[in-house]
Amino acid sequence: MSINAFDLNLLLVLEMVLRERSVARAAQRLHVTPSAISNSLAKLRAQLGDPLITRKGRGIIPTPRALELQPALARAIGDIERAVAAPFEAGRCTRTFTLAMADALQVTWLPQLAAALARKMPLARLRVVGIDALLSLGNLGSGEVDLHVGVGATGPGVRAEPLYDERTVLVARRAHPECSGRLSRQRLGTLRHVAVELAPGRGFRDPVSAAYARAGVEREVSLTVATFAAAAAVAARSDLVATLPASLLTAQGMALGLLAVRGPVPKHSVALALCWHERTQVDPATCTFRDLVRAVLTKRIHRLS
Repeated sequence: MSINAFDLNLLLVLEMVLRERSVARAAQRLHVTPSAISNSLAKLRAQLGDPLITRKGRGIIPTPRALELQPALARAIGDIERAVAAPFEAGRCTRTFTLAMADALQVTWLPQLAAALARKMPLARLRVVGIDALLSLGNLGSGEVDLHVGVGATGPGVRAEPLYDERTVLVARRAHPECSGRLSRQRLGTLRHVAVELAPGRGFRDPVSAAYARAGVEREVSLTVATFAAAAAVAARSDLVATLPASLLTAQGMALGLLAVRGPVPKHSVALALCWHERTQVDPATCTFRDLVRAVLTKRIHRLS
């Protein structure tokens, strides 16, 4: 018989009656009347096809079937009680947490985040996905992603905590023929750009192009890629320029031979936030992970500021 056919409360009643060897004492422990215990036992007898107990004086005698069930019921109920009552211990957490962030943020923060997770929750695992994967998985409301660091998410049940504004910077390779000195507005408008589209086909506007349009500066996009890392690599090996998060330039600019372009570059920044769904608002494991990510980002932000 499938467990779906059972009212599990009936099994709880049976376990208590078998433990106390008394309907009256079981009723006291469960804070119900003896008649309620008897009614529950009657329903369970019908479902199991066994008398389960017979009366003897003021006590009861379990049937062989009931004695067979007793240790299994005691173990199962004990496991449930321990799971419900046990306090959360970060050092024993074996959860896999899924964090969504753009690749530029991964380059900047993941080494520190991985080290912090190893110290705080050494048995936990971290799965990191990009923004396109976040959307494909159904965003934060789907239950697939625990935390998102990026542009503040919206939607039913989504919570967002502002972090900081990530400034962007226009970069070019060190030997770029047009970017050796401070550019005029006219020369700036002649550059060819590699743009980043984190979620192709999702209908997001390009905020960098919007900033250039507001400033009245031409921006010719010759190539569009899906990651900041790809944009940085292209800019490092060609005469295309790229707009990158300032933290990415700090982390990898020297190794790639990239420099910030000087001139009347339109100012642009992205407001980043820590985002999660209310389903995890009070979950001890996710709260601990969220606090850990916040602590790493805050420390890193202060160091870069």
